Amino acid sequence: MTTNDQRSWQVRPAVRGDVADIDRLVRELAVYEREPDAVEAGVADFERALFGESPRVFCHVAELADGTIAGIAVWYETFSTWKGRHGIWLEDLFVSPQHRGLGLGRALLAELAALCAARGYPRLEWWVLAWNAPSIAFYESLGAKAQDDWTVYRMDGEALDRVGGSAP
Repeated sequence: MTTNDQRSWQVRPAVRGDVADIDRLVRELAVYEREPDAVEAGVADFERALFGESPRVFCHVAELADGTIAGIAVWYETFSTWKGRHGIWLEDLFVSPQHRGLGLGRALLAELAALCAARGYPRLEWWVLAWNAPSIAFYESLGAKAQDDWTVYRMDGEALDRVGGSAP
């Protein structure tokens, strides 16, 4: 757990009681990313994914002194065949706009970087939308580097059903 000197906030692993706030922040993120109607997941989905029988996704939260959950880092483990070791994929990092500037985003990333170091993971990776200049500047200020040689592909919906239906 990370705290700042004034102890006005803390970063900690999410607990079951945080699920409604995680859902709220995911929806705020969708609005920020100009996709307000894209979120299909709900509280029950996040509860099952984060706290079900065998969770494969995890979350850290930034909690203010008054108990407000102001930020989230939703992540899962990856594996690099080139490194032969696991890493962390940061699925979503989000701090509510009214709580930005407190260091919460940096603290959430620092917590995941520390987790990588503790576990011997050589990578912490994530995507950022090309138009999101403030986030890109923030990440680069921390030493993160764009991986511009790679192109992201996605298969979902009808294409996923079609290709999956052809499996032996």
